[in-house]
Amino acid sequence: MSTNASAMYADLSLTLSEAGEGRPVLVLHGGGGPATVAGLARHLSRTAHTITPVHPGWDGTDRPAGLTGIDDLALAYLRLLRERRLRDVLVVGSSLGGWTAAEMAARDTTGSVTGLVLIDAVGVRVETEPITDFFALDARGVAEHSWHDPDRYYLGPAGIPDEELARRGANMATMRLLAGDPYMHDPTLLSRLGQVQVPALLLWGESDRIVTPAYGAAYADAFGRGRLEVIPKAGHLPQIEQPDATFALIDEYLRQTNSPLRQR
Repeated sequence: MSTNASAMYADLSLTLSEAGEGRPVLVLHGGGGPATVAGLARHLSRTAHTITPVHPGWDGTDRPAGLTGIDDLALAYLRLLRERRLRDVLVVGSSLGGWTAAEMAARDTTGSVTGLVLIDAVGVRVETEPITDFFALDARGVAEHSWHDPDRYYLGPAGIPDEELARRGANMATMRLLAGDPYMHDPTLLSRLGQVQVPALLLWGESDRIVTPAYGAAYADAFGRGRLEVIPKAGHLPQIEQPDATFALIDEYLRQTNSPLRQR
């Protein structure tokens, strides 16, 4: 696996991890940082060329002053695809990364993005299924809302090293800046998804209490070609809690959407 910084704009460099060969797959992490999709990226790299950025401002990376919203992030990644002349790109996004992926597909004017996998994504407003205010939860509340088995994954602040607490705090500050107002959604996105005609697979943990499976169903219905799959015994991060089931659904999606168009 290689890591590099790819200059995008005069004041923006992206830190990228890349591995594997084949169809380009852009893997976008959520608020928890790149570690939350590391296992997913490793799995996909067995059969694809995975590109896994660290969102600017996460894990100590620089965030230009002008990058203030998820739309900015989506446009930066679309520019990455154009500058590297990547085609037939599958974008896989978890949580906030799923929102970014949806924005990319809605704003893609060159046809670079040909597939979407959104994993417990935020980003839209569903009147009957409000997004839980993550910032209002304490550590125990985060565990209860995020995991099917919270006791397995809960770790109180007293058990976390100061350096890790600082990293998490800085990541949360960046997430609040990019996605805090309006909270975790773009009011216009749901109505724009009907124009997205690439096949969109939405994977949802049945026990997610940040964004519920009913929220996921409304999200999937908004796409021109959206489909929802609910993963048992999983919460907001099924790629961690139920990796085998999650990976199997993505692998099947890749087989079904295999295209003769490949990046050379």
